[in-house]
Amino acid sequence: MWQAISHQLSDVLGKPFKITEKEPVEGGDVNDCYCIGDGNDRFFVKLNDREQLVTFEAEAENLRILQEAGCIQVPEVQHLGISRDHAFLILNFLPTKVLDDTNAYTLGQDLARLHAWGDQAEYGFDLDNFIGLTPQPNKWRRRWCRFFAEQRIAWQLQLCLEKGIDFGNIDTITSRVIELLMNHQPKPSLLHGDLWHGNTAVTVTGPIIFDPASYWGDRECDLAMTELFGGFPPRFYEGYHSIWPLDEGYQQRKELYNLYHILNHCNLFGGSYIAKAEHLIEKLGLLADPV
Repeated sequence: MWQAISHQLSDVLGKPFKITEKEPVEGGDVNDCYCIGDGNDRFFVKLNDREQLVTFEAEAENLRILQEAGCIQVPEVQHLGISRDHAFLILNFLPTKVLDDTNAYTLGQDLARLHAWGDQAEYGFDLDNFIGLTPQPNKWRRRWCRFFAEQRIAWQLQLCLEKGIDFGNIDTITSRVIELLMNHQPKPSLLHGDLWHGNTAVTVTGPIIFDPASYWGDRECDLAMTELFGGFPPRFYEGYHSIWPLDEGYQQRKELYNLYHILNHCNLFGGSYIAKAEHLIEKLGLLADPV
């Protein structure tokens, strides 16, 4: 495998690349991650089974369009490849540190500019991708309420049901979500899609985001997730609001948007997330018959 990576990187770089350093790097629960180098250049490598190539293909495309937007720093894709048993995604290596207040403000501004970028008329993405290891459908839809209800909440509920986790009638919940978002038709924004604090950092050139699950949707989905799993520094929100203040009603919608991620954690991990999802579904009144 490492020989294949060395050979393929040599072809991409147009010069010999012999791995002389290789160190494991913390990279989440999904992939094995390493920093490799030849004494001159260093790269970040994500590894998984060969069957997971499709997840790396989706991530590479997400990073490509985020980089195309030019609003926010993301890792640069160097190579996507396979060996006999493994798939791998090779990115440029950037030493990082935890987000501080100054860079949090800048990141907030950068994210607002990303959300304002582009003129997409519909919600979705050109390909399906993944949120963690969970498939994430992105079929294009004109109405935001239907996209979110059907391809986010209903999708996760069905996956839960297939694992024996039943939160109630899926059609009822889906219809109720459509009703709650019926009058909310935001500008489609290019989203990171999985924006918790663990997917941000600071490099020598400023803040960076990584591990995207991108699609065109309501910008509030990104902002809502920043308030989940620990939250971001207050300066992040000050920076965002300085460029593009949030719309009225965000405080009511954010819990609905975060239900998607709670349901995904039910699918991935189960445990206490099931009770959290049940609580949110009840709090949001999603099992009540739509008016």
